[in-house]
Amino acid sequence: MTSRLEESENWVRMSGVSRRAAIGGGAAALGYALAAQPVSAARPPTPTDSMVAGDILFPTGDIAMSAYRARPKGVKNPPVILVIQEIFGVHEWIRDITRRFAAAGYYAIAPNLYQRQGDASRIADIKTLITDIVSKVPDAQVMADLDALVAFAGADGGNAKQLGITGFCWGGRITWLYAHHNPALKAGVAWYGRLLGQPSALQPTHPIGVAASLKAPVLGLYGALDQGIPVADVEKMNAALKAANAPSFIRLFPDADHGFLADYRPSYSPAAAAAGWADALAWFKKKL
Repeated sequence: MTSRLEESENWVRMSGVSRRAAIGGGAAALGYALAAQPVSAARPPTPTDSMVAGDILFPTGDIAMSAYRARPKGVKNPPVILVIQEIFGVHEWIRDITRRFAAAGYYAIAPNLYQRQGDASRIADIKTLITDIVSKVPDAQVMADLDALVAFAGADGGNAKQLGITGFCWGGRITWLYAHHNPALKAGVAWYGRLLGQPSALQPTHPIGVAASLKAPVLGLYGALDQGIPVADVEKMNAALKAANAPSFIRLFPDADHGFLADYRPSYSPAAAAAGWADALAWFKKKL
């Protein structure tokens, strides 16, 4: 079984995009823009004319955690969608995904879940990112921070009784776990998040371990060409969900790789991205 570091390195090799190019902000934003141009020139950044969007802080535990929030103008109490970052943190693409959900009528918010462990935007080396930050983020801490975020969103004009969550890569795994953790959650959409793994003190379980006890239905969107999350893992997860009679399932896109929605990566698949995004919006519309 591969380690988290090996899986992350495999992802970086497959993505074809450097760590630095994936992050927005400062000089890194230029790298992001250059990396994005060949594959996303047809999709400009989501305009903010119809929404209120920007960085905010929310209280969680003993800190004020940063987050990027976007909510539609003139909409009272829109449903809330928590947007969970890729392994690289809350970079410009995650911000744009948040705006896309706001454009669809949702109060969307992406928290900086690495904040206690460090600033991912300042680390250019993937091994350092994993060892110094990502591997030190406890699942229990993430669950508590998301609970605090839900409380904030509900007091900030969002309808936390209509609560959804979606996440990508690292955040895809978190989506499954939060669907097990929070009974108030109504729906989740997990994009190519790890399903199996070796338990540890900070990550005591993985999605396969909670498949029988999810408290909200989750739609998984995965690529059959993903070398880090093989089809065999997807089949095991789908079998576990079916055995539990859970209203959750994974859709496997036969010609898609890891990160197929991310239109700044060479692994971007326009067809799978369009179909997956439509599936996600339809899932939330039905469940929230």
